Amino acid sequence: MKKQIPASELPLHSDGTVYHLNLHPEELADNVILVGDPDRVEMISSLLDTVEVKKQNRELITHTGVYKGKRVSVISTGMGTDNIDIVLTELDALCNIDLQTRREKETHRSLNLVRIGTSGALQSDIEVGTAVASSFGLGIDGMFQFYDFGDICREDIVDAFIRQTNWNNRLPYPYCTPASPVLLERIAYDMRKGMTISAAGFFGPQGRQVRAALRCPEMNRMVGMFEYQGYKITNMEMESSAIYGLGSMLGHYPLAVCLIIANRVTGQFMDSYFDQMTELSRKVLDRI
Repeated sequence: MKKQIPASELPLHSDGTVYHLNLHPEELADNVILVGDPDRVEMISSLLDTVEVKKQNRELITHTGVYKGKRVSVISTGMGTDNIDIVLTELDALCNIDLQTRREKETHRSLNLVRIGTSGALQSDIEVGTAVASSFGLGIDGMFQFYDFGDICREDIVDAFIRQTNWNNRLPYPYCTPASPVLLERIAYDMRKGMTISAAGFFGPQGRQVRAALRCPEMNRMVGMFEYQGYKITNMEMESSAIYGLGSMLGHYPLAVCLIIANRVTGQFMDSYFDQMTELSRKVLDRI
């Protein structure tokens, strides 16, 4: 018999919902759209034909409904891979833990996990307003290193990245995992593709200097020059690597598609992008 998970390790509310997402298993669809911005949940769910569930706890909002016959959940994660650790663990628990007995189910349920987000480009030829799909998620945030992830990490890419960028050993050790090849082909067949790097913050961890001095002021230039087996790092943000790492480790199908709203090389920035984000969201919903 599978071991029982203590209440301290997987907290539940008195009504049986998982602690942070505040969801019952039946309120979660197999197709999950993950967004960082809580306001984006309402925008995407407005595209659905029907909405049957609306739940919120802190910045974590879930709307579940139907789009052209497909059941879809749209969930806000907030910013950062630390939030992804919470959200993906609880999503997996809703699928694969019997919350009454607190034991792992015999039959595994897999989710399609598609992040729709915003990002900054690290290649000068990527215009703002471009949709970029992540063939790989490369994390420099450190979160996934707390897990025994076995052989799902592309150590060859990590080794090449460390060598080419002369990675500072006082920074978190990188990790890299691929997108679901099925979702990459089905959803992003006509999009720009590359590696997406996920940082632990928005300013210093992404090479932005305001007043505090940076340990590695040349990091973005070196990251942008990295190339391995024809892949370059196209963009930088704060969530995709953890979705790829934890999603793959737990047997789900991850993909990240980001709208480029800034180019860190050319200095371009697009402040208003509602129409472009709506168009991208509709495209993902059509193809998921």
